[in-house]
Amino acid sequence: MSVKEQKTNAMRILDQKKIKYTAHEYSHGGEAVDGVKAAALIGRDPNCVFKTLVARGASRTNYVFVIPVSHELGLKKAAKAVGEKSIAMIPLSELTALTGYVRGGCSPIGMKKLFKTVFDASALEQDSIIVSAGKIGAQIECDPADIAAVVRGSFADVID
Repeated sequence: MSVKEQKTNAMRILDQKKIKYTAHEYSHGGEAVDGVKAAALIGRDPNCVFKTLVARGASRTNYVFVIPVSHELGLKKAAKAVGEKSIAMIPLSELTALTGYVRGGCSPIGMKKLFKTVFDASALEQDSIIVSAGKIGAQIECDPADIAAVVRGSFADVID
């Protein structure tokens, strides 16, 4: 697969930690596609394909939430999971500067800084989950516990 020839930072981190993963790629015409469409393009159930969202708490602390692509982040549940009074999505204009990733290619692995990361508890019901590999059109499939270990993540019910 050509994705393996062009490793992303997220893939290199998994390689360094000797974590097994499967790379998937899809054609996207240079544009970000929504997660449900990305799941269809790689022929996978949207319940095992997860999107990476970055939010900011009332304390001005940034957090990462990893949730199934067909769901929305429950802001109250997310705030509770990280001990904040409230939480809001960061402005899209801040995403690349904060994470090093672009919209549609944001991986929970390999951000500029290690943010507190929460995976929706439904990830634990899957043998493997698929997240962005760090660029549009590239995905990585891995055991959810392995991905969580790499980013020191936790699991909680954070979807509506």
